[in-house]
Parts: sequence; structure tokens; C-alpha cells
Amino acid sequence: MAMVRVQELLVVQHVEREGPGLLAQVATERDLAVRILRPFAGDPLPDALRPEQILAVMGGPMGVADLGDPAFPWLEPLVILLRRALADERPVLGFCLGAQLLAHAAGGGAIPLSVGDPPLPHREVGFGAISFTRSPAEEPLLQDLPASLLVLHWHGDRIQLPPAATLLASSLACPEQLFRIGPRAFGLQFHIEVTAAALERWIVEDAPFVRVALGAGGADRIRADAGRWLVPVTPLWRILLHHLLDPDQEACGRS
Repeated sequence: MAMVRVQELLVVQHVEREGPGLLAQVATERDLAVRILRPFAGDPLPDALRPEQILAVMGGPMGVADLGDPAFPWLEPLVILLRRALADERPVLGFCLGAQLLAHAAGGGAIPLSVGDPPLPHREVGFGAISFTRSPAEEPLLQDLPASLLVLHWHGDRIQLPPAATLLASSLACPEQLFRIGPRAFGLQFHIEVTAAALERWIVEDAPFVRVALGAGGADRIRADAGRWLVPVTPLWRILLHHLLDPDQEACGRS
């Protein structure tokens, strides 16, 4: 399929607090226009992506289990859009909820995350490491990155990868952290798009979720970790975001 120069980042946002953040900054540096759709506020979704667009689907507190819920009427049309994008091999990025919807669109899904034996419900929240499961030689997306990366986690579900997916990264608590479907669609269970200002808003507005995950001192723990890690790790996040926005990440050795 002939490559068309990507000119616009089309962002689908599910709640006001979870915007494209650092992703939008990197897109602007790459001379991409950034257009944000807020279907929760009535913005219509397109039927298909244009060849010059890359789609980014952001996170939110809803999940795959909420498909069909009248409170979130845009989720089912979004899954249809994702299926069309996969069929057309358009570039797609899914962050957290977006990654779960991408997996679902390709025949996978999402289930509640659990850890231990016997398994107990778990919410992976705060800063933690992911480890890449492929080398940069196998996966060009991972070039210029270390073997593991500190990221922000904010989820209580685990992705069930579809057969077509290639796993690229895992964490100790959740094996499915980064995956690719086809040559141009990537799902990230973690967050590397969040800025310091956005993170503070998440902590305040999603306080019950943080409290259940980390206890009464969880918000202060995330703030302390952000103060220690956010500035030094952001350059690595930017590298990965630049690679994700590069539509020419063609596969040598991809399967």
C-alpha cells in the first residue's frame, strides 16, 4: 500500500482530564496538525480515517465492559472506526482505554486485572517499570530506548490480546502493556502522554480510584514519585512518542 504523508493527529478524548498532553506537543514538533474530538460533549466521529490522518484514542474511566451502556453511546461507533482503521492499515495509537478498545476491535478484549495465588483484584496505579519483550532490531519502535522504561500506570483491567497482536512490553503485575497489530496500530496500557499539570488533575478528580489502589496516602505517594521521576523520564517518553507518530516504522523482522 502506498504511503501517504501523515499530516494530522486525530485525537478521541473520553473525559476532559485525559487529553493528549505530551503526545500533542510531540505531534506539533513533527509538524502535524492536532484535532481533538470529544464525543462525550457531542462531537461526531468520522466513519473512517483519511490517508493523511493518524488516530489516537485516549484513556478514561469506562471500559470494554461498558460497550452498549447508554451513558457512553460513542464507544460502539469508535470500535467500528477502529475496525475500519485496522482493515485499511491506518496508523492508530491507543492509550489505556484506547488500547483496550483497539484490542477488542481486533478480536481480543479486557478483563479485570488480578494478581497472586489465589488471584485477587488489583489496580496498577502510579509509577512503575515496563520491560520490552523484543529488541530494537526486531521492533524499530524500540530504537534508542533502554530495555525497561519507567511509566505511569492507571488501570484496573488487563488486556486480552487478539491473535493478530504482537506483545512488545510487560510489567510485573500486568503482562500486556504494549502491543502492535499489523504494521501501524499500537496499544499502550500505560501512560507516557501525561504532563505534570494533567497528573495533578488526575489525582484530584480520580481520588477514589487512587485511594482504593494505594490507600489513604496514595495521592501523596504519586506526587512524590512524580517530583522525583517525571522530569528525568520525560525525554525517554518523548522518544517513544516520536517513534509512535512515525508512520514509516516499517518492520524488518516483524511478525
